[in-house]
Amino acid sequence: MSKQKYLVHDLAFCFDCNNCFMACKDEYVGNDWQPYTAPQPRHGHRWVRLLRTVRGQAPRIDVGYLSLMCQQCENCPIVDAGFATRREDGIVLIDQAKAAGHKEIVDMCPYETVYWNDEIDAPQKCTMCAHIIDSGVAPGMPRCVHSCPTEALKYYDVEPEEMAKIVEEEGLEVFHPEYNTNPHVFYKNIYRYTKNFITGAIVDKDSDDCKEGAEVTITGEGVSEKQTTDYFGEFKFDKLDPGTYTISVAGADDVTVTIEKSLNIGEIFVD
Repeated sequence: MSKQKYLVHDLAFCFDCNNCFMACKDEYVGNDWQPYTAPQPRHGHRWVRLLRTVRGQAPRIDVGYLSLMCQQCENCPIVDAGFATRREDGIVLIDQAKAAGHKEIVDMCPYETVYWNDEIDAPQKCTMCAHIIDSGVAPGMPRCVHSCPTEALKYYDVEPEEMAKIVEEEGLEVFHPEYNTNPHVFYKNIYRYTKNFITGAIVDKDSDDCKEGAEVTITGEGVSEKQTTDYFGEFKFDKLDPGTYTISVAGADDVTVTIEKSLNIGEIFVD
């Protein structure tokens, strides 16, 4: 198999600056890149969309941002329906001549990354800036990647075997693996959007001071982990699924909680 195109988004380095979104607008609004795609409308389309989640409760919260664009899926339902093609390099492009008038295509994408353009009566989506990649000129990568100031977005042009190694070494995951579409967009630290945490602080009952260096244990739902509290007496167990967990620390009764989302349990006072 030839080299394939991939994108990786690291949530740990994304701060919602929206440079990726603006770069996409700059590249496509008012610019006709046929045969790749017609101009993007000024309003209504977000080919690069920043999803946000706020986990926890004040003052212990975490905000995560996930950049969602066409996932360039190997098992793309729009390709299967005959309205798009998947190139040898993995990029999926909508055939706007075949897709014209077929508004149902918008609902075929499980990731909801296809938009309807009323002006041309056809669907549109991210093309991974295939026109730039094919041109062989700078920047030689999608505009969203080139504009990311923190390098939270990265572009890879590698053999599938090499990408498999990167996925393993970097701990990359796909968004919604249950869709079974084999995306070419991967995410690092995606737990900041998809998982939960339990956090709190250990406080000395007599002095009312933060208890630095206290050993805290969490058990439940197949999880068993220990942490040592930081300078502020705080602990944070992350990457948790919904379920029931028990927090244990010497000098205090166990705290058992059932969570559906991230939880700040507050202060635990110890002898």
